Amino acid sequence: MKTVRGLDVSPDKLTISVIALAFSLPYLAQAEDQPPPAPWLGMGASTGLSDDDIYTVPEVLTTTRLRQPKARVPGTTTVISGETIRDLGMLSLADVFRLVPGMTVASVGSNQPVVSYHGTVAYEQRRLQVLIDGRTGYQPSLADVDWNAMPVPLELIDRIEVSRGPNSAAYGNNAFLASINIITLSPENTAGSGLSFKGGDLGIRNYTAYHGRADDAYSWRVAWQKRQSDGFDYQRDSDNNFAETPIRDGFEFNQFYYDGVVQPLPHHSVAIRAGVTDGVDEDDPDKLGDDFGIQDNPDEEVRDYYLQARYGFTGAENHLIEFQSSFQRYDRDQSWNSCIDLDGNATTPCVGMRLNQDSRQQRLEFELQDTWEATPDVRLVSGIGYRDDGYESETFFGGSGNIYQSRVFANLEYTPVRWLTLNAGANWEHSSLMDENYLSPRMAANFHVTENQTLRLVYSKAVRTPDALEQRADWAYQPENVTPSAYDFLEDQRVDAEFDARTPGDFSDFYAKAGGNLDEERITSHEVSYYGQFRLGRGIFSGEIRYFYDHLRDLVAGEINVSGFDLGNRVDIDQQGIELETALDLGDTRLRLSYGYLDQDSEYIANDGKTTSQEQEILGLESRLSVRHSGSVAWIQRYPADWNTALALYVADEFRSGPYQRADFRLAKTVHRSNLSYDIALIMHHYLNDNPLLSRDNNYKDRNQFFLEAGVRF
Repeated sequence: MKTVRGLDVSPDKLTISVIALAFSLPYLAQAEDQPPPAPWLGMGASTGLSDDDIYTVPEVLTTTRLRQPKARVPGTTTVISGETIRDLGMLSLADVFRLVPGMTVASVGSNQPVVSYHGTVAYEQRRLQVLIDGRTGYQPSLADVDWNAMPVPLELIDRIEVSRGPNSAAYGNNAFLASINIITLSPENTAGSGLSFKGGDLGIRNYTAYHGRADDAYSWRVAWQKRQSDGFDYQRDSDNNFAETPIRDGFEFNQFYYDGVVQPLPHHSVAIRAGVTDGVDEDDPDKLGDDFGIQDNPDEEVRDYYLQARYGFTGAENHLIEFQSSFQRYDRDQSWNSCIDLDGNATTPCVGMRLNQDSRQQRLEFELQDTWEATPDVRLVSGIGYRDDGYESETFFGGSGNIYQSRVFANLEYTPVRWLTLNAGANWEHSSLMDENYLSPRMAANFHVTENQTLRLVYSKAVRTPDALEQRADWAYQPENVTPSAYDFLEDQRVDAEFDARTPGDFSDFYAKAGGNLDEERITSHEVSYYGQFRLGRGIFSGEIRYFYDHLRDLVAGEINVSGFDLGNRVDIDQQGIELETALDLGDTRLRLSYGYLDQDSEYIANDGKTTSQEQEILGLESRLSVRHSGSVAWIQRYPADWNTALALYVADEFRSGPYQRADFRLAKTVHRSNLSYDIALIMHHYLNDNPLLSRDNNYKDRNQFFLEAGVRF
């Protein structure tokens, strides 16, 4: 077995340690018989704790699709409140996930964020399910989550729930390692108007405005957001002794949103959401490769929109029936002028042409769900879903296509005795891409040590099927405006393998085709975890610790590139580790700690003729975001006269470029008037070292960055 990351830590010893620590936590906190909840870690931040709060266990919505107290959830779930996000002065959505144990955040293609859980996600692939108010948020066919263009204003987030561990039993085959559900504030909770601004170094300028009204029959909100950034400061020129050269990797997006909730009759409700994104995502010519001889700026024009509707009915006894439908469209246009040396002779004039990487993607999704509470001890959520992912791109696919998915899912929660809750769930899914059926089961037993302390045992399986680009890529370019006239034969011709075979010359660097023979990826996961919460005087302490041991099989690994498209089911991974998350809420003082340890062993399993060095390179690519130790510490403090501060430290070691270490500080003042309130804040980011972020091209000139934040609500 080839080891990429590894310590000799046996699963048995780790399991014993986790269980011993789990049973010792109650004594560390000196809990009373009825310990209180942790509102900050659970449903939202708290500025003070009342007697009505202290017996309520925080609830989770995402893990099984049931509203469950954390003591009954079949798996470890991180909940980050919107107030915490705002108190810490977060500037980007991707940065929020630095608070989650076991998650790493880096940048690829320079200013493109990548969020990974346990590091096994490659740049071009997804193994996380991302939801926005229950709507699938990743792009359908190009294996991409565009965090910069994600239609989610930080100012309007209610909370983010992250189910850590395979969650395909609830959400299907993309919830392979974890699932993220971003839940926005309801229009009923944002009546009135608000304006905000965040900006400073790196060309960051974020503007948000919203207005809405709320009443019993109809609540609505319209919002606008503009986000822009200049990206990193410079890159390293490998052709010039790695000298510092400018880099073009900024973005600018305008986004418009509508959210409405209508209650036309008793027991009936309808929620409507719609949004539009329009903007530009800059791309540096060097990032697309020297072979293209790019002469101008190959920026990508972004035009996305979505429409979502959810109907809820509560008139049936002990049932909640919900139907959801959504349609999303992703239009991306990217073109540039090239001057390409087709003869390999520097003395011969290059061939001028215009190339593009335009694409159209869309997703139509339907889902019907029933939640049945047979008794207080027996609850069942079940449903069916259908999804149509469509794509169109002459460059990436040589045309258009569709992938159809249908599924049936269910989760049963049963509490036979006071000290035990059982969960059993599964998702059956059929995909037209693979023409196969897949079953992803999960079983869990929650042993309630006390009313607010739980020891969990979880076993789950999941699959991830390849996406359209991995399985069906037919990547080639179609030149336009070709000069000189001697190369007119290239005009409007798709330069693929068939064209290359009948035409003089060698165009093999400008086309690639997927083999179409990939199998599904599989994971078997084991979890032992503990959750507890305790009163500390008038404060609350909560803690959650997780030990995991996972087997990942037949992972799709390699490169997705027109000049080196090379994928296969090549890698098996065995990984184990410990994750810890704690929070202490004393009203005006809130402390939060997260830590993740990952021990990962990888093996190259394919018999495809690769050399040992090539195998090691592929294993290295698959572990680019794997780190052994990662974590965060946050301290939020409120003072008299509505002053508050926040201090946070984010760390991750063993990236290829070295450890990531950043400290954030925020100082804020809020002023309340009879009909409005406003606040102003200063934010500082300090990098503890000069390491580039994952890639040598991702560099800042100054380790200290400053930002100003201002907002008004009326």
